[in-house]
Amino acid sequence: MKLLPSPLHCLAIGAALFCPVMAQAAEHLVVQKDKAFSVKTLSVKAGDKIVFRNDDSFSHNIFSLTDAQPFDLGTYGNGQSKSVTYAKPGKYEVECAIHPDMRLVVTVTP
Repeated sequence: MKLLPSPLHCLAIGAALFCPVMAQAAEHLVVQKDKAFSVKTLSVKAGDKIVFRNDDSFSHNIFSLTDAQPFDLGTYGNGQSKSVTYAKPGKYEVECAIHPDMRLVVTVTP
């Protein structure tokens, strides 16, 4: 007796062969050291995550007031990290509430 594949089996095989592969989101590290971000500008894709790591001996408070995705990571100290996942394309201005000279521009592409 010969077994035929079930319709569900065919659907799974068809999806594996013909569906586009989803791009995996990336993670980017931005270090805070000497009252500065490790980069002044950063380009990422929508869905990517940026990890902000504090390597200073004092606290930082990273935030953005950009309308597309405002956030405030709160105050965190040496050795700690906080992250933001960027959902929408656009240009985001990121700053430190404690050190106003710390500025970063993140460009998110589709």
